[in-house]
Amino acid sequence: MGRIPTFIGEYRHNLDSKGRLAIPSAFRATLGNRFTATVGLDKCITIYTEEEWAELYDKLIQLPQNRTNSRGLIRMYTANAGNCQLDAQGRILLPQSLIKHGELSKECSIIGVGDHIEIWNTEHWEKECSQTLAVLSDIAEELPEIH
Repeated sequence: MGRIPTFIGEYRHNLDSKGRLAIPSAFRATLGNRFTATVGLDKCITIYTEEEWAELYDKLIQLPQNRTNSRGLIRMYTANAGNCQLDAQGRILLPQSLIKHGELSKECSIIGVGDHIEIWNTEHWEKECSQTLAVLSDIAEELPEIH
């Protein structure tokens, strides 16, 4: 296993009419020139560095093919995955299938989640934050190894 990227923070940028979204400069150097975007859980889009995607892909293809949930997960992650590159303005072109999955409109929240980035519809992200913050103490209590 190589170095672990560190993506932290929340940023907001607008998705333009062509499906391009600026990636925050704080993420660009760690992200590199080529990376993979795919569906994420909770109706977001997930972006992985080449190294992180390779590790996830290796785990996916080792899942048992005789299990319905495994096949479904493999299909959704790989069928919706796309190689991306930053343009000269630091933007990525998101495929329409991912824009639809994330229900993205104009304003998007770009979230650093340690080893990957998530792109959210800002309204969905605010709802997620509100719901999670309301039970954060309960979550922390269930995960004592964190503290």
